[in-house]
Amino acid sequence: MGRAMQLPGDDPDLSAHPKLTLRRDPYTYSVETRNGQTIYSVSDGTRTISIPVRWSMGSGAQTWLLEYDGQFYESLVSYYPSIEALDLTIGDDRLTPSTLEAAIGRPLVTDGVTTCFGCHSTNAVLNRQLSLKTVVPGVTCEHCHTGAEAHSQAMMEGDMSVYPPALGQLSTERLSDFCGQCHRTWELVTRAGWRGPSNVRFQPYRLALSKCFDGADPRISCIACHNPHQQVIRNTAFYDSKCLACHSAAASAKPPHAKICPTAKSNCVSCHMPRVPLSGGHFVFTDHDIRVVKPNEPYPY
Repeated sequence: MGRAMQLPGDDPDLSAHPKLTLRRDPYTYSVETRNGQTIYSVSDGTRTISIPVRWSMGSGAQTWLLEYDGQFYESLVSYYPSIEALDLTIGDDRLTPSTLEAAIGRPLVTDGVTTCFGCHSTNAVLNRQLSLKTVVPGVTCEHCHTGAEAHSQAMMEGDMSVYPPALGQLSTERLSDFCGQCHRTWELVTRAGWRGPSNVRFQPYRLALSKCFDGADPRISCIACHNPHQQVIRNTAFYDSKCLACHSAAASAKPPHAKICPTAKSNCVSCHMPRVPLSGGHFVFTDHDIRVVKPNEPYPY
């Protein structure tokens, strides 16, 4: 999360791929990096619009937030490390721009801009307004722990009385909403009507769909499985102990009673949390809707 937003000069992916191009008739896109500066261009064969890239959103795949003629845009194309190339930005495949200006990308209104910066950087939104003077790239301590800077300063001065709020004491339901500020809450996804495999990206929403989800049980919270201060662990066996905290003979003797899997006691998530490829996104996400998965069943919700 610390690299959720990068400045072009600090971007190793763009430095390693100094010229990226993509043709999407009738437009040609190029992203060129030279001397620490990246230029995003779109051409219709007659005219070309070139925009300096100031903000790269994403720590792996990258989408660029662009400013042109007083308007913010989400770039229509993004960089995907799995193919080391450009392709359409996730969710924008249905856009059919009729002008060169529209081909830049999806226009963002004020809320869209603050949402992008609010999730991918720190101190970018003050009083619900974008503040580029105070923005810090990436997710720092202060992003989640309000008052972290004051705590750090107080500690250096020997004052042991200043602490940020203890997020670990939040209920499972409140933690889900807290993480869902960026990863999307159940309420937001439901109200927006985002249905189909693309919502596999929204882990708090998917987790809330699980039959075993209990907003008061800390064994099913986001931080029960993931340490937000570390890289996500990809080894499926690591999560067995998390599953067995509920689904074991000892745990199931206590209410609420959880069923014990009759098939296996290891690599639980490989069966009960299927990996879902995102169409056109060059990504595979682990579905956090924990369930008994049946062959050829449709994607739920």
